[in-house]
Amino acid sequence: MNTLLISSSPIIGGTLGLLILFSIITWSIIVIKLWQYWRDSKDNRAFNESFWAAKEWQQAARISDEMPGKQAHLAQAGFAELRAAQQQGNDMKHLGSPQDGLERSLRQAVQNLQRQLEGGLAMLASIGSTAPFVGLFGTVWGIMNALQDISKTGSASLDVVSGPIGEALIATAIGIATALPAVLAYNFYLRRMRLSVADLENFAHDFMRLAAKHDYKV
Repeated sequence: MNTLLISSSPIIGGTLGLLILFSIITWSIIVIKLWQYWRDSKDNRAFNESFWAAKEWQQAARISDEMPGKQAHLAQAGFAELRAAQQQGNDMKHLGSPQDGLERSLRQAVQNLQRQLEGGLAMLASIGSTAPFVGLFGTVWGIMNALQDISKTGSASLDVVSGPIGEALIATAIGIATALPAVLAYNFYLRRMRLSVADLENFAHDFMRLAAKHDYKV
């Protein structure tokens, strides 16, 4: 690859360098999000075991404050809203029923967590859709150079054509090889994100039910 970058034209070398950068970004996002989802799964599992094993509503609030994870963060937002409604129930933010305020707070928390889960997906989608065209650009440029060499030498023999065109076709191959893991990772993490958001929404509904049972107080 180093020889190709040095021997080819600056345009092809720059194209290949850009594709290599895309590949590094793609695999970095893949590894980071794998670690994030593994950590979130571990934290949410531990939180669910502790939260649903709590004997009292106040104990569940203490567990939520002490544990990490996205579902714990969602519970913290819910309890924080309940406490604020009790202490400052007459201000503009808490006008209306406690149920409306809690529902709004949980919905906003879910949306914020969803934005965190969506991190990196736009980059994967962009790389997956543009990398083949970047590689194709390098190929077209290389073929143009090959045709110019043919016109200068006046010969279209295999020795004259095979080298430049072979280098040019490598750009398309690298573009496809860069796009494939980006597209697969995007589809995989998009599905994981939707499942995680569904779990958060289900927990928010359960939290609303428990809060109503305790008259929206902590």
